[in-house]
Amino acid sequence: MADEVGQVKGLRGFNLSNYKSLEPVIIAVGAIVMVFMFILPIPTLLLDFFMSLNLVLTIIILFIVIFTAKPTQFSIFPSLLLITAVYGLAINVCSTRLILTLGVDFDGAMINAFSTFVVGSSGNEGLVTGFVIFIIILAVQVFVITKGATRISEVKARFTLDEISVTIMGIENEYSSGAITLEEAQEKKRQVRLAADFFGNMDGASKFVSGSVKVSIFIVVINILAGLLIGVIFRNESFSNALATYIRFTIGDGLLSQIPTLLVSVSSGLIAAKVESDYSLAEDLTKQFTNDALVYGITAAVLVIMAFLPGFPTILLLLMGVLLGLFAWFLQRKNTKKTTIAASAAQQGKSAGVEQKGQNVSKTSPIVPLDPLSLEIGIALIPLVDKEKGAELFERITRIRRTAALELGLVAPEMRIVDNMLIEPDEYCFKIRGVEVARGKIRMESYLAINSGDISEEIPGERTLEPTFGLPAIWIPESSRARAEMLGYTVVDPPSIIATHLTEIIKRKAADILDRQMVQDIVDALHEKKPAVVDDVMNGSKLRLGLIQKVLQSLLSEQVSIRDIVTIFETISDYITVTSDITVLTSKVRQALAPQICAQYADAQKTIHALLLSADLTQKLLDNRVDTINGPLVGWNQATQRQWLKELADTFIGIQKQGYQPIILTTEEVRPLVKSATIRDFPNLVVLAATEITSDTQVEALGEITL
Repeated sequence: MADEVGQVKGLRGFNLSNYKSLEPVIIAVGAIVMVFMFILPIPTLLLDFFMSLNLVLTIIILFIVIFTAKPTQFSIFPSLLLITAVYGLAINVCSTRLILTLGVDFDGAMINAFSTFVVGSSGNEGLVTGFVIFIIILAVQVFVITKGATRISEVKARFTLDEISVTIMGIENEYSSGAITLEEAQEKKRQVRLAADFFGNMDGASKFVSGSVKVSIFIVVINILAGLLIGVIFRNESFSNALATYIRFTIGDGLLSQIPTLLVSVSSGLIAAKVESDYSLAEDLTKQFTNDALVYGITAAVLVIMAFLPGFPTILLLLMGVLLGLFAWFLQRKNTKKTTIAASAAQQGKSAGVEQKGQNVSKTSPIVPLDPLSLEIGIALIPLVDKEKGAELFERITRIRRTAALELGLVAPEMRIVDNMLIEPDEYCFKIRGVEVARGKIRMESYLAINSGDISEEIPGERTLEPTFGLPAIWIPESSRARAEMLGYTVVDPPSIIATHLTEIIKRKAADILDRQMVQDIVDALHEKKPAVVDDVMNGSKLRLGLIQKVLQSLLSEQVSIRDIVTIFETISDYITVTSDITVLTSKVRQALAPQICAQYADAQKTIHALLLSADLTQKLLDNRVDTINGPLVGWNQATQRQWLKELADTFIGIQKQGYQPIILTTEEVRPLVKSATIRDFPNLVVLAATEITSDTQVEALGEITL
């Protein structure tokens, strides 16, 4: 009943001012306009506008396809195929109505311009020539472009759908073996399903384009036959004049309908034929056409030989041969320079550590250890760690380790930097114990201009995404740096990009980085200063080390600093004789660290703005509690879990629009249940217990979450 009342109120409160974005309204109006274009006559001026818009739209679509790296990044393309097909047919109907209605008085500028350009002004001879050219274009469109694009879409869709089960099974095996995390597995599965949906939709949408081409041929025939009938019988025109008039208009109208369809068909073929790659078509062409200078050198030699054969254009072929020869020389020089850099890096050793230590290579250890934290870089990024060029990255990493120790209380391990020939030259990736956790790309000699969200003027450059947070950004040359900063962009250099990414990795993966040896080092360091505290916790048994590690990891996983290690150990000491449950001990430690936690999330007025859980929801969480070896979980069904996550997502959107960070405040008993029920979909969600709020901290309730 409450839902029905809410729906009625929603209908009564319908107002365009409620929409923060007018895009849905514009699209709805556009759909209605296309429908009425089939029925209602329109003036020639409006017809010219619609035809120009159709041509511009298809050109934009073609360029987006060319500069898109992966087909699924342009996921609305199948829908655009349907829209452009219907829109083109609507324009065809409008133009046919006007041509047949007005006859020789038809004054459509776009149709007249295209027909004049093709037919020219050479009388019947030009008319025949223009009609032949139009028929050739039509045949190419029907039998080559559209048919080929449709076939590519069919094959791609079939193979993608056939492989989806095998691909998902492979992802499951990777996850089971520990090669990827749960989040990475979920993202890979999402990409697989997105690709299957995309190419399946492409297969169907391409039929619309094919059908629209066939209908266009029918409209061409109707234009000529109906024009002759109306001109000769009803308007008393001579057969030759009527034929010349309507063929001329038909050529212009046909070109204006076929050229946009041709562009869309080419776009469809390109996006369906795009091989899986991290680069756009333009980048792939550049990379793959500049791999081998020998190809251009041989071609240049062939052109020079052909230039001296009888009957061939000597000057033209010589000029082309010389230009290709110069390009081959430039390309060879560039490739040689890359090879030299790689060889130099190999001579210096396969790896460069932040703090290098001598090693005895005469002995091979029976255990091959994995680096706790490592950075792998492509050969183009070697200058960042080259001592002769300043090795800026080493200094940044040292500062990052010091900052992490101050903010999280975690002394990050020394990072091993390795050049990896298997990744792209401009790529880097972070690994924790050999498992990749993040990856990014760097353009050396360039700067990354990050759009902070309130930029009014865009600056030219290569569009990309900032690797740490996925923000829209642009690669710009150094000459544009001052202007970008003046416009409000955040401009960072390559070392800062990697340093920022590393800082975020350490924060997000601190719990994974903290191993048992690091915990032992913490215990040893604390024992020198507070031996009584350590002895009380350890109780003479090394078995307590794993328990302490689990508590510290639980704190770090929720961005709680472990720098106040004395308080943490004293709290564990107080409760270790009562319970060894990790969840309970972590809750007690969090209560002891309450001043620190409140200071972390409270504003300048010492107020925490949080969401509360309804009494019914709180009880439902408790009723569905399931205790496992890894802590308490919520054991409700999938439908309830989906409803719970949807309610959270909707609530968080409203909270973020108000400028607040999503924080949930609940009871001590329910807090770990809420965290376990949201960790997969909202890993950064802050969940606090009422017992963690200090007496001098105020709480402002932003709303209540219910199911």
